[in-house]
Amino acid sequence: MSPTQDPAIAIVGPGNVGTALARRFVAAGFTRIAFGVRSASKIGEAVAEFDGKVTAAEAPAAAAAADIVFLAVPGPAAVSAARDLGDLAGKIVVDCNNPLTWNSGPVWAPPSEGSITAALAAALPGARVIKAFNTFGAEFHADPRLGDTVADVFIAGDDAAAKQALAAVIERAGFRVVDAGPQRNAAVLENLGVLWIHLALAGGHGREVAFKLLGRG
Repeated sequence: MSPTQDPAIAIVGPGNVGTALARRFVAAGFTRIAFGVRSASKIGEAVAEFDGKVTAAEAPAAAAAADIVFLAVPGPAAVSAARDLGDLAGKIVVDCNNPLTWNSGPVWAPPSEGSITAALAAALPGARVIKAFNTFGAEFHADPRLGDTVADVFIAGDDAAAKQALAAVIERAGFRVVDAGPQRNAAVLENLGVLWIHLALAGGHGREVAFKLLGRG
């Protein structure tokens, strides 16, 4: 897939984050967007607000037709949900999730592989797994504006070409991309996501905040 193409996008998990991403991609002019849902009975509910600009199918079919698959499901369900999608070899799989528990605030609770991203890579041979879109709330997934600038999307993964293709999508959607390094740094981004949740929900800063990498120049 060339970064200049209009990719086929599947969003598995039409919850707050998944629906917000769909709104952003529609607003940015992407035309091949589909929700992956658990059952046919969920299709109408998933696309109700999109006036035909987003389709839906049962999750394996949506993923099979996609170039890029965004996983926006509860963290503990990410690996099993991805396995249920079938063969994802060659596809870009974007892990938008954070593994956590709650004890007077969020607590990072990674799987044994070290991060959800690493667990997905181990479970999905041949898939091009990248961590992204996990360090702010759904408000920014839907609208990247942050004062007079835009929210940063930090990405981590080992496939340089996949990162380039995903970065083109992220930038077209109106965000700024920050390459956070190899897949091992997905664990760092999960901790950044946990920090955002703490600041927003336990620390009293509210949800209308996002991290920004700033420089002097």
